[in-house]
Amino acid sequence: MDRVSSRLSTSASPATPTGLFVRVGVQALAAVLAGYVAMGVVAGLGIWAAGAADLPGGFTAVLAAVVVMATGGKVDLSGDAGALAGTQAELTAMPLTVTLVGALVTGYCFLRPLRHHAVTGTRELLLRAVSTVVLWLAALAGLSALARHDFPLTIGGDTSSDASQNPLADLFGELVDAVNPTVGFRTDVGPTLFYGLLWILGVLAVALLVSRKTPLPPRLVRYHEPVRPAAHAMLLLVLAYVAVGLVIGIVVAATKGHVAETLAVLLLGLPNVSWLALGVGIGGSWEGKAEGPFGLPMPQILDAVLRDGQGTDLSTVDLSSLAAEDARAWWLLPIAAVLLLGAAFAAAVRSPARTRLWQHSLHLGIAFAVTMLVITPLTLVQARFGLSILGIGDLEALGGEVLLRPHIWKTVGFALLWGLVFGFLGGLLASRVRRKGEVEAETEVEVEK
Repeated sequence: MDRVSSRLSTSASPATPTGLFVRVGVQALAAVLAGYVAMGVVAGLGIWAAGAADLPGGFTAVLAAVVVMATGGKVDLSGDAGALAGTQAELTAMPLTVTLVGALVTGYCFLRPLRHHAVTGTRELLLRAVSTVVLWLAALAGLSALARHDFPLTIGGDTSSDASQNPLADLFGELVDAVNPTVGFRTDVGPTLFYGLLWILGVLAVALLVSRKTPLPPRLVRYHEPVRPAAHAMLLLVLAYVAVGLVIGIVVAATKGHVAETLAVLLLGLPNVSWLALGVGIGGSWEGKAEGPFGLPMPQILDAVLRDGQGTDLSTVDLSSLAAEDARAWWLLPIAAVLLLGAAFAAAVRSPARTRLWQHSLHLGIAFAVTMLVITPLTLVQARFGLSILGIGDLEALGGEVLLRPHIWKTVGFALLWGLVFGFLGGLLASRVRRKGEVEAETEVEVEK
């Protein structure tokens, strides 16, 4: 009996610190691996649809570079054309479809072990976070080493009708081809690890904020009611915009052709376009330009607005400029109103019944403003390629630039106003729905009587 009781007491005792470290470490490793595998699959399909499978021996390097960029990493472009020519290249962009998938999978796997806990200890939560961050950065460092490659660059050699239209560019192109020019990319490891650290910390923090079921440490429980319903509603809003964009993209691919190009946009940059539509719909704006023979995969209406600028002037991308190209752009306004009202209603329904209308308004206003403050800078796109021959400037036929830069504070200001208004309306709609806390309140009144 003594042996049996000792065994039972041992099995019922709390886990040893070593056992806790091992279990948390394995779960953190699983979350990191799941996040990177998910991003790798989406990025691989995206660059395959974009034609990267035809690159000479660089598919793996390009795949690693896309995943690195998706986590906020910095990839530098470079070129070499010998003594005859010089190249200049720059690319700043995040493939937000890859980013979003990685964030959702990593956040879910990070929170999953905590679902059945009654209370989450601060010590255990910190241990999980530190383990996940360390493993994430280690994997990111490994990917950074893989994200480097050089490609041969061919400019001339075509004596068809294009050469007759631009004989100077063709002549210089043949001279450059004679020295075997290359263009390549390298990962800047220092900034990549720094921004990767910010990225994974942000993902873990947002996962805790938007989760409705994961218990919080005792010191943070008081923030559950005022923060989590509105934060979860904002997650639903941004995902709803991505879902709408996905449906539109599938319809476009099925009806208008260009299937591979459309799939590449969906798999790499769908949130880039969808969240821009959200910002424009509430009154925000972007500025930019598109010059030269190349551009980035983007809707035709957006490309047309960016190419409307004169010289060094930047075009403004807002509701009116988009509607000037296509009147259907005005639909962005009612779509924003309907989806935000739905998010406001969801936040109010999940809030305690004792929450007042002005509190609903304030909570949603702050949450929407913070959301746009986070996602709007992620839509920045800056791509430039230039080639100078014998020191003679940049040939227009051999270079170009694409710039899309958000007006962050203007967009955030409109988000705050929209959040305040629709938070109030959502609270009004939810007042007719039985919510958390009403039964308890009615019971207390009956007892008092």
